[in-house]
Amino acid sequence: MASGNPVLREKAFQGLAVTGERMTTNGTVTRTALLLMLAVITGGWTWQRFADVAAGGSLDAALAAISPFMWGGLLVGLVLALLTTFAQRWAGITAPLYAIAEGFALGGISAVMNLRFPGIVLQAVMLTVGVLAVMLLAYRSGLIKVTDRFRMGVVAATGGIALLYVVDMALRAFTHIQIPFIHETGALGIGFSLLVVGLAALNLVLDFDMIDRAAKAGAPKYMEWYGAFALMVTLVWLYMELLRLLSKARR
Repeated sequence: MASGNPVLREKAFQGLAVTGERMTTNGTVTRTALLLMLAVITGGWTWQRFADVAAGGSLDAALAAISPFMWGGLLVGLVLALLTTFAQRWAGITAPLYAIAEGFALGGISAVMNLRFPGIVLQAVMLTVGVLAVMLLAYRSGLIKVTDRFRMGVVAATGGIALLYVVDMALRAFTHIQIPFIHETGALGIGFSLLVVGLAALNLVLDFDMIDRAAKAGAPKYMEWYGAFALMVTLVWLYMELLRLLSKARR
């Protein structure tokens, strides 16, 4: 894998027959913006639903009102992500549906987090946009050079973090044990979250590089949707890790 993003594999862009228009970087950027817009719209709807019900004075009712959209969005998003990964030609349909589903889930999660820590969502959004801009500038300017050694290091670290999260979820699901530094608010916990945020940011650089190389190689036009979908996967991860980091700092 040339990218730490599990769906943005170099293999996904190889051996593709081009019969019409070809993929471009600008086209991928445009489609990424469309996916983000869809996620913001559905996320805003879930957020507003939570706020309207909570305004009636019942937090439990507000949570119950958005829970189907949160959990449904997460599950549907996972299914669509897997489908898009193995059927790239369908990305023009599945990627927007994935963005809609993720929007419902993220909107609910963000509403709950913002109620507990007022202003945290705005901070996380601004930081996500800021990190995206900084990493894109660093990549375009050549400040960060994507070498084979760089790719291997980021991919290995990302795989290690993913494995750690899976182990933690399994422990929490079947026992009362959890890996403390993932959730704790001390110096170790905050340091771990900073490490993961930095790793997610470096994955953005690998994503930019893979999309650029695929466009230069002449991948077919529909792969713009696939590249946009893959980039959004990293952005969702980055946003969630920033929320986790900020919540630890608040606590």
